[in-house]
Amino acid sequence: MSTLRGHAVLSKLYQGGCSLCGQVRYASREEKRQARTEEVIQFKAPGTQPAERVYVWGHARTGALGVRTYLRPERRRQHAVTEQPRPARLRFIDENHVEVKDVACGYGFTLFAVERNRIQMVLGTGINTDSQLGFHEFPKNTGRVLDYLIEPVPVAIPGIPEGREKNILQLACGRAHSVILTKHGVFSQGNNAYGQCGRPVVEGEIFNKISNIQKIEGLPDNVSKVLCGQDHTLFLTSDGQVFSCGLGADGQTGLETYENVGRPRRLMGDIDGVRITDIASRADCVLAISESGDVFGWGNSEYNQLSMVTQETQVSVPKYLPIKNCGKITQIASGGSSCMVLNEKGEVYVWGFGVLGKGPKVDVLTRPSLLPPPLFGRNELSPDVRVKQIKSGISHFGAVTDAGDLYIWGKGKHGSLGIYKTDVQYFPLKVSIPALIHRVELGVDHTVALCTSYT
Repeated sequence: MSTLRGHAVLSKLYQGGCSLCGQVRYASREEKRQARTEEVIQFKAPGTQPAERVYVWGHARTGALGVRTYLRPERRRQHAVTEQPRPARLRFIDENHVEVKDVACGYGFTLFAVERNRIQMVLGTGINTDSQLGFHEFPKNTGRVLDYLIEPVPVAIPGIPEGREKNILQLACGRAHSVILTKHGVFSQGNNAYGQCGRPVVEGEIFNKISNIQKIEGLPDNVSKVLCGQDHTLFLTSDGQVFSCGLGADGQTGLETYENVGRPRRLMGDIDGVRITDIASRADCVLAISESGDVFGWGNSEYNQLSMVTQETQVSVPKYLPIKNCGKITQIASGGSSCMVLNEKGEVYVWGFGVLGKGPKVDVLTRPSLLPPPLFGRNELSPDVRVKQIKSGISHFGAVTDAGDLYIWGKGKHGSLGIYKTDVQYFPLKVSIPALIHRVELGVDHTVALCTSYT
C-alpha cells in the first residue's frame, strides 16, 4: 500500500520547493500547518488483499528462525548462515499456506500455532535437546532422534482431537520447556528439573530424545493465559487468579518459598482478592497488572526492579508497586534486569538496570522513567502515533506502534535487533520491514514479527 500527497502539499512541506517541478518556494507557518493536516490519500492495486507475513531475525545457528537454507544451503559454495542481522521473511509459512495464530520464542527455539484449511496444529523449530519441541525421529524407525530442527515441523499433542475445532489457544516457551494452552487443558514438555512443567521432579530424569508432553494436573478449568519465565511457569485464570510452579530460588514463583515447586499452586500476597488481567516475566522477575491498572511484582530484585518496595534482592510473595505519575497502566513487560510499563496514552516507562533506551549514560533507574514519545515516531507530521504493545527479551526490548512500526533497543547479540548491527543500541530504533507489524515476540537472541502486507 502506498501513500500519496498532492502536488501542493509537496511544495509546502519542502521549503526548497516541489521536487516534481523544481520551483523554489518558501512556505509560511500557516501553509505548513495546513500541509500537516491535509488528508493523506491511500491507495492499493485493484483486487489486492492483505496477506499475513512472518519475519524472523537473530541467531540462526540453532534453527530457531525456521529457515532451512540457512543451515543447509542449496548451493554448494554457499556458507551456512549463523546470524541474520536483518528481518527475513519466513517463506515456509507462505509456501505451506498456513496462517499463524500465535507464536512463542524460547532460548534458541520457536513454537507456532497455525491453521491450515481450518485445521489447527503446533509447529516447532530450533533446539530440541530437552524435548521442548517433542519427539522427532528422522527417518522414522531408524532411532535417529533430532536434537535440532532447522525448519518448522508438527508437534504432537496427545489427547487433542484432530479436526476443525479451535483447540489451540496459546503458546509459551522458557529456557528449555514449553507450555501449550488448549481447550482441553494445559500441556507441557521439555526440561522439568525444577518442576517448571507442572509435575513432580524425578531425580535423574532424562529429558532428551523422549516424548514427555503431559497434561498439567491441579489447575482450574478457566486458565486463560500461560507464561514461561526462565525456569518457572505462571498460569492466569479468567477470573484473575494466578498459579505458578518451577524454580523458586529468587522468589519468582511468588509462593512464599524459595524452594522449587512441581505442582501449580495459587499465589496470594497483595494480589489475593485482586482481579489480575495480565502477567509478564522473561527471566526471574515477575510483573502483574490488575483490571484497575495497579502493578504488582515479585522475584528477582538484584537490579532495582522491585526497589520501590524493598531493599532485599529477592521478593517471594506478590507486592503492590506504588508506581506514580505514569497514568493508568495497561501493559507490562519484564526482562532480565529491567522492566517496562505502557499507559493508556501509549507512553512507555522503563526502570531497572542495563540498556534502558535512554542513552549510554543512563543504565540504572530505581523508578519508572518516560521514554520520550518522539523516539517511537511521534512528531508534528504524526502527532497521534502511540505505542500499542511492549515486549521484553532477556537483554533486548521492543515496542509496536499503532502505525504498524516496530522500535527496538538493547543488546544486539547475534543480530537479534534486526537493524544490521550486533552491538548495543541505546535508543529505540525503527526496524525496517516492508509490512505493517501487529505483534512481536522476543527470545533470548532471536526475534519473530507477525505482520500484514499488501504486496
